[in-house]
Amino acid sequence: MTVTPCRTALPAALLLALTGTAAGPAPTAADGASCALRAGVVHDDTLGNHFTGDLYCRNAAGDLYGRPAFDAPVTGRLRTTQSWFVCWSMGEAHKGGNNVWYYTQGDETVNLPSVRAWGNIPASSVLTDTDPFPGLARCPWH
Repeated sequence: MTVTPCRTALPAALLLALTGTAAGPAPTAADGASCALRAGVVHDDTLGNHFTGDLYCRNAAGDLYGRPAFDAPVTGRLRTTQSWFVCWSMGEAHKGGNNVWYYTQGDETVNLPSVRAWGNIPASSVLTDTDPFPGLARCPWH
């Protein structure tokens, strides 16, 4: 198994200049909330989907799967514990007691390099109070 770094931390201005996407401001957590929706943050995945907002949330580091199921190929890995998620879908049940999965791009590629670490993580790894998170879009392929 080859693990290749997929994204690095860049200053927001440099990230915008290189990719046409802005990281967007980190949400404030004055109220103790661990998650916040961000509008106007642009992400384009390798399937041709264009997302114009995300959920910025604390999470457990973990594997991302090519579809919302544990028998799917592991496409990437989240190493960070504060990440963004662009949508949610229904999939295999997991230890969180539901079958909601969140879609994001990992910090590193594990398999299928052409996917560039995009994949699904069970909601049990994302520190939300409610799943799916209110206001976050359902993934377009549901």
